[in-house]
Amino acid sequence: MMKTNDILSEIIENKRFEVDFQKRSIPQEELQDRIEAKFHDPVSMRESLARSTSGIIAEFKRRSPSKGWIKQDARIEDIIPAYKKAGASALSILTDEKFFGGTLMDLRTARPLVDIPILRKDFIIDEYQLYQAKIVGADAVLLIAAALEKEKCRELTEKAHQIGLEVLLEIHSESELVYITPETDMVGINNRNLGTFYTNVHNSFRLAELLPQNTLPVSESGISDPDTVRQLRRHGFRGFLIGEAWMQTVDPGETLSTFIHQLKSSPL
Repeated sequence: MMKTNDILSEIIENKRFEVDFQKRSIPQEELQDRIEAKFHDPVSMRESLARSTSGIIAEFKRRSPSKGWIKQDARIEDIIPAYKKAGASALSILTDEKFFGGTLMDLRTARPLVDIPILRKDFIIDEYQLYQAKIVGADAVLLIAAALEKEKCRELTEKAHQIGLEVLLEIHSESELVYITPETDMVGINNRNLGTFYTNVHNSFRLAELLPQNTLPVSESGISDPDTVRQLRRHGFRGFLIGEAWMQTVDPGETLSTFIHQLKSSPL
């Protein structure tokens, strides 16, 4: 387990090393050629969340930098179809290996198993990673304001759209509101501080009042109760990214099914 000094900085430093290594193994031009041969038609995550009555983005995550292993032996083949059957509106798959125990192969494995949107959740710092996401079948990618300069975030958003990916822009504070543009597909408010990994759901309620109109807001992290989802929906949220609440149980799919049943048993 890592100390909570500034986890994000350490993750980004490692990510730069990873991407540089991957580029030497498979040049970007080769990835671009592979994209042209792909046949997966993207599924809009924004539209899926907008029309959903639950908005649950079920996350597949084996470990966390702050908590260590959550479910080390978790298998995509077991959990992803169960998430879909339980009623998830979209999926989030961690593809960072060192800190979260995931890989791009996890997303590639999941793609043919479901027909709902899949988010590549990783620390995207280079357009090379966008091509990777497209090749393995992602419909959307996460861009983290805290990990990117504003102009770089804009460039990555534009490139993502060019190759048929939607963007979930993640912010945590008022200072990052300037990252939101009319081109932003979805805005995720992270309730977890990526520097310390301290979580407080109140962050979503606080920042919701400051979001531009026509924003599709997503609340991320720290949600484990249907009542919290109901309250967030009343504040305009249409997406709820939840992972640990399912992954730390024996049967994540069944846990999610129970959660959604409880959510729908009372008016939103």
